[in-house]
Amino acid sequence: MDPQQLSQELREGESPDLDRRRWIMGLSMVGATMAQIVTLYQTGVLKELPDLPIPFVDSDRVDAAPYAYSRLNTPDGPLMLINYGITAWLASTGGQNRAKENPLVPIAMGVKILFDAITAAELAREEWSENKAFCEYCQVATLCSFASLALAAPEVMTAVQSLLGQSKDNEALSGV
Repeated sequence: MDPQQLSQELREGESPDLDRRRWIMGLSMVGATMAQIVTLYQTGVLKELPDLPIPFVDSDRVDAAPYAYSRLNTPDGPLMLINYGITAWLASTGGQNRAKENPLVPIAMGVKILFDAITAAELAREEWSENKAFCEYCQVATLCSFASLALAAPEVMTAVQSLLGQSKDNEALSGV
């Protein structure tokens, strides 16, 4: 797609799919912000994470726990930041009609967001299992992942239908 057209479509285009993609990008930025805050704590820039007075929430304890540092010899906050960045990138890739013009992109986004939601649920289980508490920031990000999954579904379904329709059209043209 021409970069000028892409710029115009992403900034000024109007369609239900594009509106939902904008929400997914916004939710990904909220998740990334939560990841930045956790990362600042996990690396000593912040000395504590303030929590709302909610039962079973202790972000300091959860984000300082050994399991939060058990993957790839790094705290999990920077990994979470990269993860939400990739989701935002996939949501911003392509023009407003990408489900029909390039259906593999929204399908990839949907698979990525499904992976995010499953991973977030597993991490919440680990948080509780290890600490009998949750990280407030991580759970906000988890909610963003599940909301994004619901938002992605219509475009993913359109993309799958488009992909299957293209396959049937190609078979008809080739006489298969």
